[in-house]
Amino acid sequence: MKIWKPLLFLIIPTLALMLVACAGGASGDPAQTVERYLQAKVEGHEQTVRSLLCSEMEANTFQEVNAFTSVSGAHIEGMKCQWIEGSDVVTCEGKIVATYGAEETEFPLAAYRVVKEDGEWKWCGETAPPQ
Repeated sequence: MKIWKPLLFLIIPTLALMLVACAGGASGDPAQTVERYLQAKVEGHEQTVRSLLCSEMEANTFQEVNAFTSVSGAHIEGMKCQWIEGSDVVTCEGKIVATYGAEETEFPLAAYRVVKEDGEWKWCGETAPPQ
């Protein structure tokens, strides 16, 4: 019985931390959602793109998934996204770089709207950055 008391002092706080971490993970981080979405879009990962799109954007799934299929070497450089707390906006720095034929083209990352649906943050298109 004596061994259980010290173990309980370790187990209970550990379980509490795990529950807090899981609760935070359930709602997610809006900036991480945008980063995951952009990476999946560039890589053409349909399932991930579909899972991160807000319901308002579902009709655009095909265009979003196939946005970079006609280019080569599409990748993201210097991506850093930050949620503007209390808003529905995530602003990102960095760029998407893709090669069209022999020409390299850069698409600067911008500001994106996010919404919470079913307890999860979802990407919901580009938006104007807040003033």
